[in-house]
Amino acid sequence: MITLPRNPLKGGRRAPDPAARSRRRFTRRQWLRRWLVWRYVIASVLLVALVVGAVWLVFVSSVLTVKKVDVKGESFLSRQQVLTAADVPTGGHLAQLDLEAIRSRVGALAPVRRVDVSREWPDGVLIKITERTPVAVVEIGGTFHAMDADGVLFRDYPHPPVGMPRVVSSADTGSAALAEAARVIASLPHTLAARVDHVQVRGIDQISLALRGGATVVWGSDAQSALKAEVLARLLARPAGTYDVSVPGQPVTSVR
Repeated sequence: MITLPRNPLKGGRRAPDPAARSRRRFTRRQWLRRWLVWRYVIASVLLVALVVGAVWLVFVSSVLTVKKVDVKGESFLSRQQVLTAADVPTGGHLAQLDLEAIRSRVGALAPVRRVDVSREWPDGVLIKITERTPVAVVEIGGTFHAMDADGVLFRDYPHPPVGMPRVVSSADTGSAALAEAARVIASLPHTLAARVDHVQVRGIDQISLALRGGATVVWGSDAQSALKAEVLARLLARPAGTYDVSVPGQPVTSVR
């Protein structure tokens, strides 16, 4: 009887070789080590390339350069006046623009109360301005000027606008006195303002109202203007040439 050797395969497969498995695990570990090293190298190269590309794009190429400037909020001023004052360098790199310098140049225009300058990527600049609002017209030496609530004169009128309070002053009157007059005008009730022909300003705390009937109101400073207006409203019931409400607790009237 012949005895055949036992088949080393089970199910048609060779039994696992421990040495081969060890070599495969070693190979995989070596490959992983190399990949970890190369992964950081590749990432570093890509990061450097990205930074270099971004620097080139922003500071060297012509892609992100100024090609247009938009202006918003202009009314008294023309768009060209704003652009001339802004002096934005067309073709300059957008990232290198001195926005503060542009803002300062536009803000120096008398009608501009506030200005904001921003980059509009990829190739634009936006200038947004808020112009001053006239609260009165100031007559100085026969010329009419618009005045805002801060006492700033910012434009001229050929004729005084209808319905706008008129301030009469001298050429050497300072902006502080004019600002005080603006606050007095703002404090007047509509019914009282309608009776005022003009506001006379001789200096700080030297404000008077010339009424349409010919009477004069000595107002003084802008302090307690609301109370002064109440006192004057009661005094006007008695005809007089001068109403002095500079000290509202002790008003004085006199006949010319």
